[in-house]
Amino acid sequence: MNDRVVLRLKLLLIALYASLAGHAPGQTSSDQLSKDEIWAQIDSFFTPPVQYRDSFAALQSPLIGEEGRKVASADAWYRQRKIIATRWQGLLGGWPPLIQNQSLTYLDSTLHNGHTQYTISLQWTPKESTRGYLLVPHLRGRKPAVITLYYEPETAIGKTDKPFRDYAYQLVKRGFVTLSLGTTEATEEKTYALYYPKLDSVTVQPLSMLAYAAANAWQALALHPQVDSSRIGVVGHSFGGKWAMFASCLFEKFACAAWSDPGIVMQEDRPSINYWEPWYLGHHPRPWRERGMITESNPARGLYPHLVKNGHNLHELHALMAPRPFLVSGGSEDPVDRWTVLNHTVEVNRILGHTSKVGMTNRRDHAPN
Repeated sequence: MNDRVVLRLKLLLIALYASLAGHAPGQTSSDQLSKDEIWAQIDSFFTPPVQYRDSFAALQSPLIGEEGRKVASADAWYRQRKIIATRWQGLLGGWPPLIQNQSLTYLDSTLHNGHTQYTISLQWTPKESTRGYLLVPHLRGRKPAVITLYYEPETAIGKTDKPFRDYAYQLVKRGFVTLSLGTTEATEEKTYALYYPKLDSVTVQPLSMLAYAAANAWQALALHPQVDSSRIGVVGHSFGGKWAMFASCLFEKFACAAWSDPGIVMQEDRPSINYWEPWYLGHHPRPWRERGMITESNPARGLYPHLVKNGHNLHELHALMAPRPFLVSGGSEDPVDRWTVLNHTVEVNRILGHTSKVGMTNRRDHAPN
C-alpha cells in the first residue's frame, strides 16, 4: 500500500482518533506518536480554506432561536439544541424504546493475524435482527470501537471487490474493536432501509430508523468487555455515510463520526443526494415514485417536500454533534465549498469554546481512492 493511500486512510479515520487522548491504539513503543504529533499531520483539515472561512451557506443558522434572536452562550445553546432535537424527532417520527441489556450473539469465529473475526447476530429493531461481523484486536485492556455501516457488512471487512472501503479491517489493524453492519436483505430487495412497524405503514422515516438500529448496535457493543463505551464512533460511505451521519447526529452517545461523501445537505440537482427517495426521508405508501430525480411528473412525496417547504436542511442535524468531533470525507457530492455548510457547526463549537472539531478532506470522485 503506497504512502498516499495510507495517508488517505489516516485522514478518513482521523475523526475517530480525535476522540482519543494520548497515543493511538495498537501502536508499539517504537512507533508511538503523541497527540500533538498526530495533529501536526492533519490539523489543516480541521480549518476551512481561507476563501471559505466565516462564509456561510444561505441556510438559517441553527443558533437562531424561536424568537429570532441568536444564541450567544453555551447554556443558551444547550436549550436551543434540545429544541432542534425535539423538532426533528417530531418530523422524523419518534423512535421505539432502545433495546437495553442486549449482548451480541456469536455464531462463528475466524482467527486472523492480529485479530479475531466473529460472525454475530443482534436485534436492532423491535421486530428485526441482523447479522454482521465483530473484529477484535489481540490487545489487552478496553479499546475504542467503531461501527461501520454499508449496504452489506462484508465490504467493510474486506470481503468484496470494492476497494478502499474496508474500514472495519483497517481500523482493527490500528487497535479498534469494529462492528460491521449492513442492510443485506433490504438491499437485495431494493427497499434498502428499515421500516417500522412495517413497510407500507411507517411511523419513523426509514433513514431515522436506520439511525435507531445503529443506536441499538451501540447499546450492544458498549457491553463488550473489551470496549471502552465512552469511545465508540461510527463511519460509513455513500449510503453508509448518510446512515452514519443520521446515527451520530441523532444518538449523542456516539463519541465521533466520519461520513464519506453522503451529501451532507439536501440538494435536488445531484441524483446521489437523493434524500427524497422513499427509503430515506420521502417514504409514502406503495407503489413508490419512480427512482430518480424530482420532476413535475415524478415529484417527491412524504416528509421530504415538507422539509424543503419549511426551510429545513441537514445542517440543523450537524449542529447536534457539537462538541463531538466529526470528519466529512468529501468526494463528488461534498466538494470543498461544503465548508460554507459546515461553518454553521463550527460557529456552534466556537460558542462552546471548542475549535478543530469539524473536519473535511476532498477528492474528485465519489468513490474512495
